[in-house]
Amino acid sequence: MSENSEKNNDKIEEKQKDSDEDKNQDISTEEKLKETEDKLLRSLAETENQRRRFEKEIKDAFEFGSFNFARESLAILDNLERAKNAIKTDEILKSNRDLDKFLENISIIEKDLISIFEKNKISKIISKGKKFDPNIHQAMIEIDDDKSEAGTIVQEIQSGYMLGERLLRPALVGVAKKKNSKNEEKKEKKEKN
Repeated sequence: MSENSEKNNDKIEEKQKDSDEDKNQDISTEEKLKETEDKLLRSLAETENQRRRFEKEIKDAFEFGSFNFARESLAILDNLERAKNAIKTDEILKSNRDLDKFLENISIIEKDLISIFEKNKISKIISKGKKFDPNIHQAMIEIDDDKSEAGTIVQEIQSGYMLGERLLRPALVGVAKKKNSKNEEKKEKKEKN
């Protein structure tokens, strides 16, 4: 009987192993299914994110693809303005009878360029008399000015421009600061000594 009992025990153990393996396979199949479902959901989410990113890049390319070209083109407008000012102040050219025609032609070119900029959503930043905003202005100098409130722009050195809602070039400006009164200057000198 011992042989029979051993055989029976072996058979029972084998059945238990088979039963355990079936359970493990069932569990692992369920786990595999959940894992596969999780991977699929992550893949779908990643695909959706990528689609949104591409749509944004395409939109930005249409809106701001000409950003560098526009920034470089501002130099043309600056140079036209400088040329006009230089010609107006040149003593030799002032006596030339064709000076007004020449200045008129430069003004026409300047207006055309400004019109092209406006059609392409490039607008000039109005700075003079406004409060200094570090997001669109770059302060180059501080100017003593009792007439203006401190932090107000009193001089525009170079015009700034926006391309839609994006800053194309900051305006270079001179900002007002309050003059020190004579009493304050004396106090400062005493403190230094």
